[in-house]
Amino acid sequence: MFPTSAPGRVLAFAAHPDDIDFGAAGTLARWAREGTEITYCIMTSGDAGGFDPADRSGVSALRSGEQREAARQVGVQDIVFLGERDGYLEANHSVIARVVEQIRRVRPDVVLSMHPERNWDRIQASHPDHLACGEIVTRAVYPAAENPFAYPELAEQGLEAYKVPWLWFYGAPRERENTAVDVSSTVDVKLAAIRVHASQHPDIEGMDASVRRFLQDNARRHGLPEGVSAETFHAVGVNTPETIAGF
Repeated sequence: MFPTSAPGRVLAFAAHPDDIDFGAAGTLARWAREGTEITYCIMTSGDAGGFDPADRSGVSALRSGEQREAARQVGVQDIVFLGERDGYLEANHSVIARVVEQIRRVRPDVVLSMHPERNWDRIQASHPDHLACGEIVTRAVYPAAENPFAYPELAEQGLEAYKVPWLWFYGAPRERENTAVDVSSTVDVKLAAIRVHASQHPDIEGMDASVRRFLQDNARRHGLPEGVSAETFHAVGVNTPETIAGF
């Protein structure tokens, strides 16, 4: 499924700092090597994360710094923080408008997002903020970003309507997965990016082993050769030659 080659521009959304690195950093690092321009948009400040009760006021700045460094290692050109409160993310028009703004600004070939459906096989992947992120981005991609009459204040700022070709979800329930990307060449970049988020992972070695195992299991489930590592996605064509246009 598209893209068979690296897309020109990608806009990747996440609920928290570190979500993208767990879900899609291998694919994004591979695309970055092939010339893709990548922008991250992190919806919350991550202020409910970490393990130290003594320094809650510094958590957001710490996690933002970790995400900037991880993004740099992956090859990301730009990063935006929306600053919503961690644990309180909701699909409301205030946040949707801000996401539409980013989509119309970047005009990506692929929008990447967390999945809006709960994963009952591993409920830890379905933090309420993750589900909200998926719902917000889905509503923003269609119809808001492409409807010239939605959020008219954005058009007044010069951000005209834009039709997103593809919406790729990471962290999807297995029954929704339809795309596997071979990330064998960028596993080390992905793991290095995850390790940057040290404030969230007290057992780095255990995390490293688990991620490697998940990636290899992904490849096996999707019929890739033994020893390959893969990230998996639910890829949705929004505006392609095969889709029917209209609101």
